[in-house]
Amino acid sequence: MHTKPAAESVHHGHPAESVHHGHAAAADHHGHPAESVHHGDTADGPPKSWVVLALALAAQVLVVLDISVVNTALPSIGRDLQLDGSAMQWVVTAYLMMSGGGLLFGGRIADLLSRKWVFLTGLAVFTLASVVSGFAGSAGELIVARAGQGLSAALMTPAALSIIMTTYSGRQRRLGLTLWGAVGSLGVAAGVLLGGALTTWAGWQTIFWINAPVGAVALLAGLKVIPAAATTRTTLAQFDVAGAATVITSLAALVYGLGATEQHGWLSARVLVAFATSAALAVAFGVREGKAANPLVPPHTWKVKSLVSGTTVMLGVTGLLVGAVFLTSIFVQTVMGYSAIRAGVAFVPFALAITLGTGVARHALAHGAPRVVAAIGLVVVAAGAVLLAQASAGSTFATGILPGLVTIGLGVGMVFAPVSITAMAGVPHQHAGMASGFLMTGHEVGAALGVAVLSAVANSAGSLASATGVVNGFPRGFLAAAGIAVVLAVFAFLRMPAGRVEGGAGMHMHH
Repeated sequence: MHTKPAAESVHHGHPAESVHHGHAAAADHHGHPAESVHHGDTADGPPKSWVVLALALAAQVLVVLDISVVNTALPSIGRDLQLDGSAMQWVVTAYLMMSGGGLLFGGRIADLLSRKWVFLTGLAVFTLASVVSGFAGSAGELIVARAGQGLSAALMTPAALSIIMTTYSGRQRRLGLTLWGAVGSLGVAAGVLLGGALTTWAGWQTIFWINAPVGAVALLAGLKVIPAAATTRTTLAQFDVAGAATVITSLAALVYGLGATEQHGWLSARVLVAFATSAALAVAFGVREGKAANPLVPPHTWKVKSLVSGTTVMLGVTGLLVGAVFLTSIFVQTVMGYSAIRAGVAFVPFALAITLGTGVARHALAHGAPRVVAAIGLVVVAAGAVLLAQASAGSTFATGILPGLVTIGLGVGMVFAPVSITAMAGVPHQHAGMASGFLMTGHEVGAALGVAVLSAVANSAGSLASATGVVNGFPRGFLAAAGIAVVLAVFAFLRMPAGRVEGGAGMHMHH
C-alpha cells in the first residue's frame, strides 16, 4: 500500500509528465501523472474515442493488482509449494525488482520505439507470465514467472501512459489522468481484498489466471484501436542496454544475498560473495553511466540535491511500508489463523490511516518545513514498528496488531507528502519525466529491498514458513524497521529542503 500524490508537477514517485512536441516522458508503473504540458497541449482538440483509454487503464489495473493480490495469498502459496521464508519474499521482490529496475529502460524504449507495439508486447508477455505463475509447481518456476511479470510491467506502463498523453488533449486528457491515478489508488485496497477472496474461495492460482481473459481481450482490442504513431529510425546505442542489465543484476545479487542469509548465515561465503558482486556491479553501473552517450540516468541528476535526498527517503519509507505489509500478512494468517479474505479486510484500517496521514501532512506543510514533517512522520513510523514488535503468539488483532499498523500507516502518509512535493522542486520542466522516473525507481526498488531486508532479519530468528518461526521473527523484523526509520528520520531532517513550500498535495492511497 503506497500513497500517490498528484500535485503541481510533482507527485509521489509517479510520473510527472513533461510533454514536449508530442512526446511523453517515461512514467512509473502504477503511476499518478502530474502533467507539465507545453506548446498548447492544454487546449481541447477533436474528441477521441474512450476505448484507447479503457485499454490503457485495463492494463494498469492488471499491473497494480498483481502487486497487492500476492500479499494476502502468500501464506497459501507457501504451503502449497513448500516455500521457505526466503522463497516467499522472492515471490514479492522478483516482481518489484524487475519492474523497478527496468522502469527507466522501459520508458526509454517507449519513447524511441512504437508506443503501440511496446505496450502490446508488454501486455502479451505480462498475460503469458501470469498464466505461467498460476501453473507454477515449484518456487523456482513461480519466481521466474513473477520476474517476467515485473519486466513486462516496466515496458507496459510507460507505454500506456505515453499513449494516453499523446492520444488525448484538454479535458479528455485531464479526465484520463485522473482515472489513471484513481486506478493506482483504488487498486491496492481492491487487490488486497480480491487476492484474499480469490485465494479463499478458488485457490491462489486464480489471482494470476484472472489476468488471462482481461489481457487477451485488451490485446485483441488494442491491435485494432490503438493508433500507430510514426517513429524515427533508432539504433541499439540509444538504449543503454548494458546500463539497464547492470543495475538489474546488481539488485538481483543484493536481494539474493539477503534471501540466502536464512539458510547460510550473514557471514557465509555465499552471502558475502553475493553482496560483493552487488557492490561491484553498482560501481560498474556508475562508471558506465558516466561514459555512456545515452545514459539511463543523466549525470546532472545526481547534482539535484532535492531529488536525490527525496529519492533516498522515498526508497527507505517505501521499503518500511511494503516490508511491514509482508510481515504482518504472514503473521495474521500463520499465527492468528486468519483466512486470506479476512487478512485482506484487516488491512483496510491501514489504508485509511495512510490517507489520513497524507491529509495531516498537507496541513502541516502550510506551517512547517518539509524536512520537519517528513522527520516527524518517520519517528511515528518507528513508534508503530516498536508497537508491532510487542506482538506475540497470544496477541489479538485489536490490541497486538491494529495499533501499530495504524500508527505506521499514519506516519508513512506524513512522509510521502513532503517527499513528493519537494523532490522535484529543482528540476526544470524539460527533465520532469526523467526525474519522476528516477524517483519512482527509488520507490519500487525500495519496496523490493524492504521486503528482502526485513524478512532476512526476521528469518534470522526463525523461518517465516512456520508459525513458531513467525512468532520469533516478527518482533525482530519490526525492531529493525524501527531502527531504520529513526536513521531515515535523521537523514530526512539533515538533507531534505529546509524551506517551506507553497501549495498542498492531493494524495491518493496506493498499494
